[in-house]
Amino acid sequence: MKKNIVYLLSLLAVLVGVGISCNKNTLNLSPVSSVSDDAVFNSTDPGLLTAYVNDIYGGLPHGCDWSTLALSTDEAHDINEGWSGTGPIVQSQLTNSNLGGFSYNSNMPEYWHFDWQNEYAFIRATNLFFSKINTSPVDTATKNELKGEVFFLRAYLYHNLVCFYGGVPLITKAYTLTDSFSVARDTYANCIQFISDNCDSAAKYLPLVQGQVGRATKGAALTLKSRALLYAASDLYNGGNSNVSDPFASYAHPELVRYTSFSASDRQARWQKAKDAANAVINLGMYSLYKPNPASGDEAATNYGNLFLQSSTSEDIFIKYFASSFKANWNSYGKTDANYSPTLFNSPNGFWGWGVNTPTQQFVDEYEMNDGSTFNWGNATEAAAPYANRDPRFYATVLYDGSYWRARSTDIAPFEPTGKIQTGYQTVDGSGTTVGGWDTKDNYTKVNTWNAGKTGYYQRKLLDPTVDPVKTMQSAPWRYMRYTEVLLNYAEACIGLGLAGGANADAQARSYINQVRARAAMPAISTSGATLMASLQHERKIELAFEELRYFDIRRWMICDPAVYGDKAGYSNVKAINIIYPYVSGTTYVLGTTYGTGTPTYSVTQLSTRNWDKKSYFVPITLDEMNKNPKLIQNPGY
Repeated sequence: MKKNIVYLLSLLAVLVGVGISCNKNTLNLSPVSSVSDDAVFNSTDPGLLTAYVNDIYGGLPHGCDWSTLALSTDEAHDINEGWSGTGPIVQSQLTNSNLGGFSYNSNMPEYWHFDWQNEYAFIRATNLFFSKINTSPVDTATKNELKGEVFFLRAYLYHNLVCFYGGVPLITKAYTLTDSFSVARDTYANCIQFISDNCDSAAKYLPLVQGQVGRATKGAALTLKSRALLYAASDLYNGGNSNVSDPFASYAHPELVRYTSFSASDRQARWQKAKDAANAVINLGMYSLYKPNPASGDEAATNYGNLFLQSSTSEDIFIKYFASSFKANWNSYGKTDANYSPTLFNSPNGFWGWGVNTPTQQFVDEYEMNDGSTFNWGNATEAAAPYANRDPRFYATVLYDGSYWRARSTDIAPFEPTGKIQTGYQTVDGSGTTVGGWDTKDNYTKVNTWNAGKTGYYQRKLLDPTVDPVKTMQSAPWRYMRYTEVLLNYAEACIGLGLAGGANADAQARSYINQVRARAAMPAISTSGATLMASLQHERKIELAFEELRYFDIRRWMICDPAVYGDKAGYSNVKAINIIYPYVSGTTYVLGTTYGTGTPTYSVTQLSTRNWDKKSYFVPITLDEMNKNPKLIQNPGY
């Protein structure tokens, strides 16, 4: 979306250059590297206004970069945890001077731009737009549509801030250097209302379908409202749950991080708002599940995997498009920016990938058997073949030992012609000597070992197997919002209404959850009450994996603490798989081609430890921001 503004700036540079040749008074020329506010908002050219709004979209981080939020949940492990910025997050060691991966400095990848300074810079751009748009000479229809987009963007920017910080200062004017920046944080309740109101304003102006893909629509505004209100109705913001009490009861300013009134009637009202918001999206009649009726599990797996690689599908609500030449600022060392390529970032090291976001064993264990039963290492049959007969979405999400990925590059292919993942170890002689498969740190020729994953798995979802990451950049879009999330939002709100003492909405919830499961060729659930909530949480974990939602789900559900929730906790210790293929007498080990000889044994091991502290429900406000604004109050625990 920044392409338009680059083009416009280039055009302006050319025009100014023409002027120089005819005008000797060059000292009075305007800078050609930027366009002034007056030039944008006083021009009759709608392209300048559109380019200005395009740039604000850049304030919304996406999940196809080098480091992702999955690394700070039980979804994935970061092979660079020691220095990439995820370490302080998963150890609950953030401080107001060290926000880990949530801030940018010279030693960390520039990805998680949910940070305070970045989001407020884009919020200022939205406020400047609103302060000037009414006097713009551009036609009314264009102004109204852009108003809708900017209302949506301001709501989204504030939603990001509130998810990480709780209540924040609600700024609606474009500050200048002469203004006072001392503004107090507003309450959590007021922030949620502000986000909801901005979504309503956006929906008023936005069309159902945009003429240009990637722009916000009415459905996007209503879906953002659905997400924000669902989060707001959740346990974290309403005094805790039956297993974890209110973590902010002793905090002097609980109004900044949750509602202060959360009686049964209050909860019911919030769940009802969340349900109504999700229903508003459903009632648009614009979206449907992508290929909802597969003929088999194999077809379901293929459909689910392809969903994230298509340029458009029936369930797309708000997505971000990339060109193959898109540049992503992953490299924090001042070198040339790397091309955007989730396939490069996450492919196995034996395919010359970087293997950054590697699924954890507990995440893999969450996938049910294809008959709907829970996978169990205590079941001898399942333990002997742990990747057989699983939920079809598993095969489209995780690369595991023995699964086919793609043909390896020519410098490896002569030794490994199958294109299958090798994350185990082959015993090559009678004394027990083992050699690692191509996708381990111990592969025979030590190829790309520094990028080897450590869990025994690699991410498959979102990665295009037709892309050779060494040669080509992936261009599949990132889906901020899709219809499946709306269905699960509606189901969760129904469950919340039932648990809060309202009319029993279990049947409604099951209906929507089972629509999602049917698309995955999984059997319908029949649970109810609190058990149904557990089913919903499972479904979101599996269906929405690696879509940048799990980080917020585990917090709002308050299931982070391993002391309470064990292996299902977001911050339980990371587990990995150890796979050993036995030595087969009489077999001569040949590099690559005889990997996988014999029947392997599988053992689950602990890879790394994580720690949970209740202060980690929110991120601290940086010391720098606190010093600049004496009216700010720090988050609890910091």
